[in-house]
Amino acid sequence: MGRVLSGMRPTGPLHLGHLLGALENWRKLQETHECFFMVADLHALMGEYENPSKLRDYSYNMVLDWLACGVGPVKSAVFVQSEIPEHAELALILGMLTPLGWLER
Repeated sequence: MGRVLSGMRPTGPLHLGHLLGALENWRKLQETHECFFMVADLHALMGEYENPSKLRDYSYNMVLDWLACGVGPVKSAVFVQSEIPEHAELALILGMLTPLGWLER
């Protein structure tokens, strides 16, 4: 059984493209893989840094949409990125250890 990690940035309401582009695939993947689906709220700060106050509501509503599409905690792990401090710690460590040349390749 394979393992999948995927996520979405909570930057606004979901639309048909989310359903067709990701959520249908996620629903199918959780039948055959161990899945971890992330609310990428820290990643969302890249675009919402001027007004991050809506991220909590967007995150909540996004997970509700996931559940409505059949993606959820019964078959998969759903988590909020900022609630896992090790995620940011690992990103910081890897960012310091990875030379710019490697990233450019």
